[in-house]
Amino acid sequence: MPESLPVDDVRLPENAFRELSPGETYASVVPSGASVPEVTARSIAQGFLWSVVFSAAATYIALKLGQGIESAIPISILAVGASVLFVKVLASRASTLLENVNVLAIGATSGIVAGGSVFTMPAIHILGLESRSSFWQIFLVPLLGAVLGVFFLAPFRRYFVRDLHGKLPFPEARATTEILVAGKRGGHSAIVLSWSAALAAAFDFAGPSMKAWAENFSTASIPALAGFTNRFKAVFTMNTSAAVFGLGYIMGLDYAAIIMAGSMVSFLVLVPLFAWLSQWVPGAISAGAAPLASMPADQIFFDYVRPIGIGGIFCAGLLSILKMSPVILQATRQAFGEVARLVRGGGGAAAEERTDRALPMWVVLLGILGTGLAILLYFRLSVLAGTPGATRLALVSTGLTLLVAFLFAAVSAWAIAMISITPISGMTLTTLIVTAVVLSGLGLRGEDGMLQTLLIGGVVCTALSMSGSLVTQYKIGYWLGATPRRIEVWNLLGSVAASAATTAVILLMAKVYGFSPSALHPNPLPAPQPNAMAAVLRGVMGDSGAPWFLYAVGAVFAVVMEMCGVSGLAFALGMYLPMELNSPLVVGALVAWLVKRSTTDEPLAKARHEKGTLIASGFIAGGALVGVLAALLKFFEDSTGRTLVPDLTKLPGIGAWLSAWGNWVGLGVFLALAAFVYRSSNRETVEG
Repeated sequence: MPESLPVDDVRLPENAFRELSPGETYASVVPSGASVPEVTARSIAQGFLWSVVFSAAATYIALKLGQGIESAIPISILAVGASVLFVKVLASRASTLLENVNVLAIGATSGIVAGGSVFTMPAIHILGLESRSSFWQIFLVPLLGAVLGVFFLAPFRRYFVRDLHGKLPFPEARATTEILVAGKRGGHSAIVLSWSAALAAAFDFAGPSMKAWAENFSTASIPALAGFTNRFKAVFTMNTSAAVFGLGYIMGLDYAAIIMAGSMVSFLVLVPLFAWLSQWVPGAISAGAAPLASMPADQIFFDYVRPIGIGGIFCAGLLSILKMSPVILQATRQAFGEVARLVRGGGGAAAEERTDRALPMWVVLLGILGTGLAILLYFRLSVLAGTPGATRLALVSTGLTLLVAFLFAAVSAWAIAMISITPISGMTLTTLIVTAVVLSGLGLRGEDGMLQTLLIGGVVCTALSMSGSLVTQYKIGYWLGATPRRIEVWNLLGSVAASAATTAVILLMAKVYGFSPSALHPNPLPAPQPNAMAAVLRGVMGDSGAPWFLYAVGAVFAVVMEMCGVSGLAFALGMYLPMELNSPLVVGALVAWLVKRSTTDEPLAKARHEKGTLIASGFIAGGALVGVLAALLKFFEDSTGRTLVPDLTKLPGIGAWLSAWGNWVGLGVFLALAAFVYRSSNRETVEG
């Protein structure tokens, strides 16, 4: 009979993060034969709670910053903190490691679904197609994608987590695992996350909502630089949000610098270059773009420079597939090998140890077929109903969805295992372009074509996001001793709640802020990813044609970057994201770099950096949640006509001063926040 596992002072084995010697095996923290609570009422309730909360937060962050957030680390910290609450407040037992893994499996669906929906579904509103869509239509896109992602990655599980043990770093999985293990020795991490989230919430509410300072510092607002700005169209901007700073801290300097380099090329080289060309070429020089003459800098960026970034992302996505082709082939061979053994009557689930017990391969295959059928019916009955050749178009759409999702699933998982960053944006744009070209060739164009392409892109995007997150959870479960089948099942169930929450927030943000400039929404959320995808669809399936020349220039940039050993995808992302979203990433990453090098004592440097990572995670969560709160308050203000949030720039006396100096105040408080994080992190000590 299995024995219960002592939970005091649990630690990871010495060989958890290194390659195994010949004949050596890895033994998980919780042995396969141990009887430890794993799926309980408390873990299910916590998981669904964080799934809803972080879905809202991740949706707001993605719409505002163009970057998805991984919710695994904050949720693991909260799970640890809840365990302390159960003991000290409720006089109950502490949560087990495996219960916290289950909380993570359900809760982490928030970032998965948000990453899949937010990068695509807002484009429905940007393209003016909202009258042809509904809550249920948008809700089903991430749900179907998440289910597909689980079933497509399941055959690759053993390859990534067991066969490549110690060969791939799994940075996010490692950090999350160490938090969960350390949590058995106290709730310090949850305390740090709580106060940092509260600080970020107050900071980001005072700035953007109450207008205590400018949300974006801009050199265009400096009178002394007005002549330079007007002549050269070169502007430096920087967002002053705590959430953006936190994202940069966790991202690290390498990728933040590459993204910023792409942004500098766009705003300080290409925009001025196009402005200079306007004196000789005043008219439009690309399909669908406005004339160059007298265009402001931001319009030059959106019409001429951003398509270059889109082309770079497309090309970088293709290069990622080529790099990953050996992995795809190897994992595919392994999957079909398991199917062959099943057909021959080979080892069944009963012979498997608990820590290796996943969904049977026949269930996976049946799930793929069932999900494919559901997608087919969804396409046929949703957008294509009444369209000539609807059945043929639905079959082609479903085939494209399944093929692209399968090919990119391993790419996404590999990227997460290597650097905890997956090129979902690039792969989704690739999907949209390929799909748009195919459907246009079949005669599906205009609004029908754009909406159908967006739905395909949304399903694929969510599937890729799920595969990246699931491989992280697989690895955490492998290290700790969780049951893979339970991780898979609860990811499927958690996706339902996350899809509903994400869809609701998207529709709320569309109503309150909008995603593109209009008379009703003069200052919309940036929503950079959906705007980029809408631009692609307007070009390929609209009447203007696509700016293929600009796409080609972007592809050249991506190839050159890859040849120089630089991530073409990161550089291209920087090229099409607004500079104000990229520059603070560098500040956050630079603080992380300084914290790591604040001492030569490696254990102390590690402790300080981990303290900073906790603070940054709190900044992301707090800033995102207050963004959702601010949207709700604004919604109620517009509905009731009552002022709930004061505008400090309208107050007598201080209002005029803030209007004049808010630009510099924003810069000052942002740099002060960065200094605070550095100082607070450097106060961390190493336990004796």
